Amino acid sequence: MSEGREVLEVDVLFVGGGPANLACATHLAGLLDRHRADGGEPGLDETFLVLIEKAKEIGFHSISGAVMDPRGIAELIPDYQELGCPIEADVDEDELWFLTGKKKIKALYTPAPLENRGLHVCSLGKVVRWLGGIVEETGRVEVFPEFPGAELLVEDGKVVGVRTGDKGVDKEGNPKPNFEPGIDIRAKVTVLGEGARGSLTKTLYATHDLEQDQNPQVYALGIKELWKMPEGTVPAGRVYHTLGWPLGRKIFGGGFVYGMKDDIWDLGLVVGLDYRDPYTDPHALFQRWKTHPAIKALLTGGKMIQYGAKAIPEGGWFSRPRPFVDGCLVIGDSGGFLDPMRLKGLHLAMKSGMLAAETIYDALQRNDFSAGVLSQFETLVEESWIAKEMRRSRNVHQGFHGGLYRGLLNAWLGLLTGGRGFGVKDRMKMEPGHERIEKVAAFHGPSAKPYERIRFDGELTFDRLSGVYESGTMHEEDQPVHLKVENIDVCRTKCAEEYGNPCTRFCPAEVYEMEEPEEGAGKQLKINASNCVHCKTCDIMDPYQIINWVTPEGGGGPRYVDL
Repeated sequence: MSEGREVLEVDVLFVGGGPANLACATHLAGLLDRHRADGGEPGLDETFLVLIEKAKEIGFHSISGAVMDPRGIAELIPDYQELGCPIEADVDEDELWFLTGKKKIKALYTPAPLENRGLHVCSLGKVVRWLGGIVEETGRVEVFPEFPGAELLVEDGKVVGVRTGDKGVDKEGNPKPNFEPGIDIRAKVTVLGEGARGSLTKTLYATHDLEQDQNPQVYALGIKELWKMPEGTVPAGRVYHTLGWPLGRKIFGGGFVYGMKDDIWDLGLVVGLDYRDPYTDPHALFQRWKTHPAIKALLTGGKMIQYGAKAIPEGGWFSRPRPFVDGCLVIGDSGGFLDPMRLKGLHLAMKSGMLAAETIYDALQRNDFSAGVLSQFETLVEESWIAKEMRRSRNVHQGFHGGLYRGLLNAWLGLLTGGRGFGVKDRMKMEPGHERIEKVAAFHGPSAKPYERIRFDGELTFDRLSGVYESGTMHEEDQPVHLKVENIDVCRTKCAEEYGNPCTRFCPAEVYEMEEPEEGAGKQLKINASNCVHCKTCDIMDPYQIINWVTPEGGGGPRYVDL
């Protein structure tokens, strides 16, 4: 019900201020301007476009590697470099290393899809802030940060908008003196571009059965730091990628080091969230990775200045749910638009946004926002270079479920067979990542010892709380916990016994702790919600799927300035 709430009527509502929605809003504004210049029907000139973003500012929740393929942004804004798009450098040297415990082995050959020379090293946060400015300069789009989408508005199966989150609610759910109810924003078309594992997108997929006949989405967790180095020591545009240690042969993923402006190394580790070992600790693996002689040598004399983490949708072409329903489109990471072979999605996100804009423009002209009309988006995707690129890597991640070497062989065969890989006709099946994690006794044996965390030196390696501090994360402390655990008793009983509480390891921000509040009371789950960096790993990897990540009060979360 909307009783007591302000209702805002708009034509198009963009939920999420990332590259996909910003590209969609920019392109749609351009199409409307062209319509006016060509003397089209005047009704479209009054089209009301609104973009809402949960972060305090556009770009604060945007994080990626990132080496950006310029194909997407060049189509969106051909003169992007002349207009000042904040590119750090063009890649001028690109190496792939295989790491053992002490040595690195440089690959003699880099397959064409993994070649990065000529692409752009960039900070996604900076690029997104710049795109946000471009959107506002169109004069057609109202941008509202600090407005999280809390609930889809659905009537008779049709998405008719979004309810934004209430502000000024205490931990017990009671209104505080500064209470402001959320707004019901009703729209002809709602575009979900919330990033990986978006809370509204997840609800839409479930209620409308959009994942039917598709592979489940599988994810990886990317953990990243920026290091400020002595003057003249970081060659901007230098790119290194690593495979092997410390992930071994059974965990999908790898490391990256990118040279940025102003003597900053941009580095991180990507860990597949479909591992078997319940003791897997992605944060600890990342810290260990930095101790490898080849990585440590790059960081000597430097200082860690920023930290962050995010989930990455890596299932590929056949893990994309149907991206349209009556009144709604899903784009970018929310829709699974990422190339798992190249581990690149920014260009695909922008292109998906542009194709969505063309679909919406057609729907506005027809004044028809049904699924039948919006299904044109999927047709445009299948006819575009998105489909060509993503089909080429459609079976890449699945191949790594057999281990590193089998995965590399499958990826190589995929290059030769147009993406098929190991003798399959078209699609290799796979299971959700949380179903692959094994119980402690099954993986480590019935006499397994409890997991012991490694120690950090505070100079090269850092604990989670140090990282949270460097992420700039802040939340209003007196608000409802936005990490909803369906049955918290499972945590102290069944999960503790079977899996050893993996949430205390897979979370990169020390959100989950098992503590004993008083002697003899037994360990209880403590949720440090104010630490949350919005990576969504808990929602993805909980083996019982009883953790539901929902949006906190608007403006809360990390402050990614340069990540």
